[in-house]
This record gives sequence, C-alpha cells and structure tokens, in this order.
Amino acid sequence: MLAVKQDRDRAAFARLFDFYAPRLKGFVMRSGVSAAQAEEIVQEVMLTVWRKAHLFDPHRAQVSSWIYQIARNRQIDVLRKESRPMPEELSEELKDGGSPQEDASQIMAVEQEAQTLRMALARLKPGQREMVEKAYLGELSHSEIQAETGLPLGTIKSRIRLGLEKLRHELKELRADD
Repeated sequence: MLAVKQDRDRAAFARLFDFYAPRLKGFVMRSGVSAAQAEEIVQEVMLTVWRKAHLFDPHRAQVSSWIYQIARNRQIDVLRKESRPMPEELSEELKDGGSPQEDASQIMAVEQEAQTLRMALARLKPGQREMVEKAYLGELSHSEIQAETGLPLGTIKSRIRLGLEKLRHELKELRADD
C-alpha cells in the first residue's frame, strides 16, 4: 500500500487488487448482495483505493481496515440508494389501488406533506439543505456528492446529519402549528 501511496506503483496496486478483491466480494455478498452487484462494488472500492491512496495513514489504520471501511461505506451507499422508492413506483401504487376518492385524499395529503417538507427545507442552512437535497431528492450517494462538490466526506455526512436533525425539529414545529 505504501508503494501505491508514495509512488503510484501499478504493480503493487495489482497485487493489492488480487489479494483484496476476492475477499471484499465475499464480504459484500455476505450481506445478501448479488454476485454481479458485489463485483461492481468491489471495482468501485478498489478504484477508490487507487484514487485515495494518498490519504492512507499507516499510523491510523492497517491497510485491511482502511480498505474494508471503504467497502462498508460504499455498500451502505448502494443499499441506501436501492431502498428509496422510485417516483414511478409511487405513481403506480396510486393507480393500482383504492377508489378515486381515496386517491384524491391521498394526493392532497402527499401535497400537504410535500409543502410542509419544502417549508422545513427552506429553513435549513444552505449547505445543509444542499447536502440533504442531493442525498435524498437527488438520490446521490455520499461518495457521488463528494465527487460532485469536492467537499470532504466527513463534512458531507455532518451536514446531512445536522440537516436531518434540524428537519425533524422543523417538521415537528410545523405540524404542531397545523
């Protein structure tokens, strides 16, 4: 890893890849991810290892710990992204079930919730609002937000966490006002 970090040594990276890729694939697959998706995650993890090698600090973590942490974070990003309902799925649910009257009341309720959410989002600090919107409305993973904004991953996560806490508080207040 030090050769990759210091000299951008491709042969050293190839050895790292050969050693860790199968282990990472097994690690990722144990959480129920398909083999194809696990391979994709491993490719992204190893690409991140290559790109972020300069950030590796042997005094803070072992190589394996550092690489497995990157894998774990990437896997969480993928699972989060997959668990969000797609807008098309939501509209199909409205079309498939319920009477027109139920649909109208559901639509009104959703519109009212959306308005309440917009008001709460407007009260966030601009940096927090941007990160929350990118993560939840734009469906970007933390690493995609990092690539897009250039901000450190810790800053992105902190802004999202603080923004969500503030949103919870704002939504509670807005609902109490109704």
